[in-house]
Amino acid sequence: MTETVPFVQTVGIGHKDADRLTLSNDPCLQNHLGTLHAGALYTLAETQSGLALMRLFPELQEEVIPLLRSGGLKYRHPVTESVVATAYVLQEEQEHFMKRFSHKGRATVTVAVTLKTEEEKICAEGDFVWFVQRKSL
Repeated sequence: MTETVPFVQTVGIGHKDADRLTLSNDPCLQNHLGTLHAGALYTLAETQSGLALMRLFPELQEEVIPLLRSGGLKYRHPVTESVVATAYVLQEEQEHFMKRFSHKGRATVTVAVTLKTEEEKICAEGDFVWFVQRKSL
């Protein structure tokens, strides 16, 4: 799915494996200090959160319209190498989402994302809140 999004292609986000995305430190993504631009890292994290959402609730993919409601990252240190993104949703959050979605046809869910260098050093962490609504029939 991520490979069909033009902006994701432009930034150069790729798949590390089925559940993780990666971003290389391409010169066109660097800031004035020669490190990965915060906007590029944010794009990686937001894209990873959407991928995690799709993988977590595959049965809903054709039935819903997901919309990012809010998102934020805490940047820990400058990055001069490739970055790998992972994401998760707490079990209680998943259950609350499915209960509310089943009842109302819409709900929010928070996806936590961690960005690490290939040496496993955390460079950013954040939460992305998705509003998911059933498509109108």
